[in-house]
Amino acid sequence: MTAFTGTRHLVRLILRRDRVVLPIWVLLLAVLPASYAGTYAELYPTEAERAAYLASTASNPSIVALLGPVFGDSVGALTVQRAGLLVLFAALASLLTVVRHTRTEEEAGRRELLGATVLGRYAGLTAALLVAYAANVLLGLLIAGGLVAAGLPGAGSLLFGAGLALTGVAFATVGGLAAQLTESAGGARGIGLGVLGLAYVLRLAGDAGGTGGKAEWLSWVSPLGWAPRARPFAGERWWVLLLPVLFAAVVALVAYPVSVRRDLGAGVLPPRLGPATAGPRLAGPFGLAWRLHRGQLLGWTVGFGLLGLVLGGAADAAGDAVQGNQQVAEILARLGGSSALAEAYLGSSLSLTALAAAGYGIQAALRARAEETAGRAEPLLATAVSRSRWLAAHLLFALLGPVVVLAVAGFATGLSYGLSVGDVGREVPRLLGAGLAQVPAAWVLAGLAALLVGWLPRFSVAAWAVLAGCLLLGQIGAVLKLSQWALDVSPFTHTPQVLGDNWTVTPLAALTVITAALLALALRTFQTRDIPTQ
Repeated sequence: MTAFTGTRHLVRLILRRDRVVLPIWVLLLAVLPASYAGTYAELYPTEAERAAYLASTASNPSIVALLGPVFGDSVGALTVQRAGLLVLFAALASLLTVVRHTRTEEEAGRRELLGATVLGRYAGLTAALLVAYAANVLLGLLIAGGLVAAGLPGAGSLLFGAGLALTGVAFATVGGLAAQLTESAGGARGIGLGVLGLAYVLRLAGDAGGTGGKAEWLSWVSPLGWAPRARPFAGERWWVLLLPVLFAAVVALVAYPVSVRRDLGAGVLPPRLGPATAGPRLAGPFGLAWRLHRGQLLGWTVGFGLLGLVLGGAADAAGDAVQGNQQVAEILARLGGSSALAEAYLGSSLSLTALAAAGYGIQAALRARAEETAGRAEPLLATAVSRSRWLAAHLLFALLGPVVVLAVAGFATGLSYGLSVGDVGREVPRLLGAGLAQVPAAWVLAGLAALLVGWLPRFSVAAWAVLAGCLLLGQIGAVLKLSQWALDVSPFTHTPQVLGDNWTVTPLAALTVITAALLALALRTFQTRDIPTQ
């Protein structure tokens, strides 16, 4: 028996459990770069048009900070910048995957049961890392193949795919180390997300000053800044790929010794002890739900506020970027704006933030399922707490969360854009209303997640697949000129564009009624099924 005995079996187990989630995020991230390349090739076919687009966007620090730098005016270089946020998403998915199959398994007690079998001391961490690494390699190959199929050069395509994949590998390893530092899965996710957030802030600050600026060294410090600085399609720098490889190696060299020197179920960092007795706010299910959800709600709120400030500051440059290109203006208007190009940009940006807010709603609804599978729901429901009250406490945050984060995003966007155009008093209420108009669509997905928890709990993770489908329809549906019935599948298609002149409240009311029906069915089905259901 070696330290890695049983790794192969654990890999098979992880693949079996992630047979839905893993393909979703890999395929979703893989298809987007090729769609961006096709769009740029169609909208900016000449070098002069691409140069004009580049000049107008690169001059705005907000756009460069949000998406990253652009090196060159080729279709490939523009595609790399447009896909800059995909590097962040790949890192996030990789990190959470590793935490889920290490610390979450340990916290639930399943790691101890497996450890009683013939299982090496490094097997658990190695299996989780191997699955995450393999997913990123597959993602990189799919991205490279898609870009080549879109007509881009093979060398740049392969370099971009490799850079994104290795960034995911680096943060998967960060997740492995974070899982060793704390005894709770929530704490491990918090540490990992903190590192990811710091990396993003460093990249944002370094890129905001432009290439060659005094602060560019901050982007070189950030693991999220390495992939674009490999310069795919702009004089490839293959040596930059060594940076995420070395980073992952160093982090792994710390994670592996720590994983065997700590006690099973414990972390390196001592837990913070709470009071000896619970306060009155924990006397009911709603107080407990607030305690469980407040940290995530605060983090999402802060993130949406910062995102709103960046999006609002970039609105003017977005309008300048498409001046004189009627085809781009039509596509932006179809994606979610009015006839004004700046408003089209703001409308489409708020639509994307609404998709992210729906992600929070799904996450909050699925927290009830997580409490159930962890064995914490059954003891509570054995008391005087009714099933409906317990589930409603979690669903309250699934509804309240999107309202809060979209209100903050709308307010921050309006404030930033209002300052740039010199009319804060007009833009803040307009964009606050535009943000809140996105709430009912986000509610529908939260309601669907709640229904799956109550009716088909084993398939509740499918709510993320629905969100991925809505994201795909919103990103490439209009560009590919899909039929209207296909676009109408997404609830976000029915959100009125309140920044325009003509809109009605009817779609919002209809989406709210659908949400109410989904929640009612969720509560009813939850009352009649077994608990827990594995």
